[in-house]
Amino acid sequence: MSGGQLRKMTDRDLEQVLSWRNHPDVRRFMYTSHMISPDEHARWFERTREQQGVWLLIYELEGIPRGFVNISRTRSSQVADWGFYLAPDSESGTGSALGMAALEYAFRDLELHKVCGQALGFNKRSIKFHEKLGFIREGVLREQHFDGEHYHDVLCFGLLASEWKLGKQ
Repeated sequence: MSGGQLRKMTDRDLEQVLSWRNHPDVRRFMYTSHMISPDEHARWFERTREQQGVWLLIYELEGIPRGFVNISRTRSSQVADWGFYLAPDSESGTGSALGMAALEYAFRDLELHKVCGQALGFNKRSIKFHEKLGFIREGVLREQHFDGEHYHDVLCFGLLASEWKLGKQ
């Protein structure tokens, strides 16, 4: 699957993105797993969308929004964290297409040196996804996240621009 593109998230996307984020299949893998209210979501968007070094992006496939990507420079001007999720009804292969588009944007357009990701230890799909895209497992934060009942490990991943370029050849 290919042909998707990224665009900047706008006010018009708020309702759609919130519905994806609150879907049980997405929410259970997030650090904050409560149902997010429209007001809370709107406040997050207002606070975040104008921050320097933060890109809130919508992944579209054939003109239809299919996922959300957040790229945030946090450590230095050339290193960023990423987060993402798909529309719950996305067809197979959409995640890989979103991932490739996001990494293309991060390394080509933003000229980043490194993209970092994290996955909760029980999120096997996200772990496999990062590894499939070429990320290297860089560490484990043992019992780092408490979900209200249990502690969970957090796996840390990194992908360098040089590794990404090699993987594209």
